[in-house]
Formats: sequence, structure tokens, C-alpha cells
Amino acid sequence: MLEAIGKKLGLKFSLNDPRWGRGSQDNQDQERPQGGRPNDGPPDLDQLWRDFNQRLNRLFGGKGGRGGDGGGGMMGDGRGASISAGVVALVVFFLWLVSGFFIIQEGQTGVVMTFGKYSNSAQPGFNWRWPYPIQTHETVNLSQVRTVEVGYRSNIRNKLARESLMLTDDENIIDIQFAVQYRLKDAPEWLFSNRDQEETVKQVAETAIREVVGKSKMDFVLYEGREKVAFDTSALMQQILDRYKIGVLVTNVTMQAVQPPEQVQAAFDDAVKAGQDRERQKNEGQAYANDVVPKARGAASRLQQESEGYRARVVANAEGEAARFSKILTEYQRAPAVTRDRLYIEAMQQIFASTTKIMVDTKSNNSMIYLPLDKLIAQTAAESAAGLSPSQPSATPPSLNDALPPAESRGLGRDRDRSSRDREAR
Repeated sequence: MLEAIGKKLGLKFSLNDPRWGRGSQDNQDQERPQGGRPNDGPPDLDQLWRDFNQRLNRLFGGKGGRGGDGGGGMMGDGRGASISAGVVALVVFFLWLVSGFFIIQEGQTGVVMTFGKYSNSAQPGFNWRWPYPIQTHETVNLSQVRTVEVGYRSNIRNKLARESLMLTDDENIIDIQFAVQYRLKDAPEWLFSNRDQEETVKQVAETAIREVVGKSKMDFVLYEGREKVAFDTSALMQQILDRYKIGVLVTNVTMQAVQPPEQVQAAFDDAVKAGQDRERQKNEGQAYANDVVPKARGAASRLQQESEGYRARVVANAEGEAARFSKILTEYQRAPAVTRDRLYIEAMQQIFASTTKIMVDTKSNNSMIYLPLDKLIAQTAAESAAGLSPSQPSATPPSLNDALPPAESRGLGRDRDRSSRDREAR
């Protein structure tokens, strides 16, 4: 300080000056002994102070010098010393006040502390505080996105098993590496609420994800539930950080790697393949069941409907036969002989309609008569196709007597007469 003031005032003295402590040149000349050697001794501080005051007096217009009586010199030196000390103190005080100005950039905030205790926050721009040691300030960047890594460092290959290995709800071990991105929302809380802020955020992230994974199944965390695990971890972290009042806002949780431990990776892959084969076979069985079951149900429904139709048909036929029998009974009671003949003829028509060959037993000569009905039907069809159109009436079909020999036809006629007489007699 004395050196700087001396330079401003034109004084040349320094603690490193080789002439320091040897006195002035005049003193050296006056006190030089007769032998010509300078007198080595302590520095003449009084003389230096007088020279310093004289220069200050000349600088500020004061009067002082070497002449005059001793009393006037002492008064001048005292007044000059007081003026110089006041100026120095004023300059130092001004510089001290100027040191309290500081600038806060956009996106940052300044935390002003009075004797180490939080006082207020400074907004971006030009600010002033009481200089050190009364007040100090610290700049905190609120817009910066900070990242904390859990389970790895810088690269997912640099794993930390102590952080990444976790236990799931189904008692399986899973290896998870993830990153948490966050910003600061309250600078005083970030500075004063916790001692090691980044380590606190990392431990909160590890605690939150262990709680979320501990309540989930391994397959859910590995496959379909990764996004949900990240979302639940972010929400739980925010709750814990707000409870700690650390002034942090969690913006994103990114799952870098989720897999089984390396020691059991091969066995886990085999288990996954077995599970996939099981699902595939289950799907194939379900597809086969979807193909067969509807067909079986359709066949069962068709059989049921056919049985219902058969039952309805049989019941209807039985009811019709019963009604017909009732009508026949009524007619039989009115004319028994005619009704018997008609029933006989109808029965023969039904029998002959489904028969191509007929053997007739005659009682006259005890011989069998053969009636080629099939040939007669074929002959009639051939004649119809050769000479007759469908619109023209066909010729009279050959009768049964025409197809038989004369003797046999006469015997057949006698048999019919005899049978009719027997029926009438009965």
C-alpha cells in the first residue's frame, strides 16, 4: 500500500530498495566519517516520514519545508499527515464500496449472504451488495439441465453392480442402468438445505427405483413396463426431493439398460425361449380349438335340428295315420265290404309299386306264374320315347290278363271271384 501511494506521490522507496535503512544522501554525506566510508545503521524513519509529509503538503497546496522553527514544522507535519490519511482512507473506502457490484447472467440467480447467512436473491442484471466481509454472493445456474447416472458412469459398459442390481417382487435379480435429468427451481434451498446436493439426488434416484422395481414383476420391468417404471420413479423422486426441500425439479428419467445379471444371462435366454415356445404352442392349440369347436358345435346343432325335424315328422305322420284310421273306421262302419276291397287294392298298389317281379300261385294246376313287370315297364317307356309325345295320350297299358296265358288268366279270374265271394260270406 505504501509503495502504491509512494508511486502516486512521486516517492521512491520500497522495502526491496537496497538503500532502505541507509538514510538519505544528505544524511550520508553529513554523517560520513573522515575515512570516507558510509555509516551503516538503522533507517531514519523520522526523516522518511517528514519527506513524505512534505511531498503531500506540496501536492495539496500546504506549506511546509525545512526552514522555520521546529514548532511550525511539527504542526505542518501533523496537519499534512491527517489530510493524507483521510484521503487514503477515502480512496480505500471508495474502492471497497465499488467491489460490491456484481453481474448476474440471464438464466442464473445470485444468492446474497450476510456474514454467511442467506439474505436475499439477486435477479439477472447489474446488482450491488455490501462488500466482503459483510456480504458475499454465489451465482447459481437455474437453466442448466443436470444429469446424474445410477448403475454406470459415462458409459453403460462401465457398470456399478452395487447400484444397478435390484430385487423384484417375484424374488428375481435384475440389472438396471438409468439416468436422471433435473433442473434447479430454488437456489437457496439448493445451497443451504443439503451438504452434498448431487450425491443426495443420486441416492434419492436409487431409492426411488428400488422401491418401484421391488413392487413389480421381473417380466413387467424387462418388457412392457419399462416406461411405467421410469414414470413412477420420476414421480416418487419428486416427492422425496420436495420433502427434503432440496430445490430440484426432475425433468426426465431415462432407462439406459434393463437386463438380467450377466452371470445368468444364458439361462435367462433359455427360459425366455421356452416361454416363447410355450406361448406359440398355446396359440396353435387355441387356433385349432377355434377351428374344431365351431365345427363340432355346428354338427351338434345340425343333428339336433334333424332329430327335431324327424320327431316332428314322425309325430305328424302318426297323427295323420290316426286321423286316417279314424276316417276309415267311420267308412268301414258304413260299408264294410267296399272298405275291405279298397284297403286290399291300396295295399296291393303299394306292394306292386316297389316290386319288379311277381310270382302268382294258381290253385288250378298248382303252377307259378311269372309276371315280368320290369320288362313291361321298360317296353312302355320305349314305346313312349319312340312314337308318342309327352302331350299325346298314351295307349291303354296292357292289363294283367293280357300278359298272362289264357288258361292262367282264367284261373286268376276264378281265384279273384272266389276270394271276393269268401269275403262277402264272411
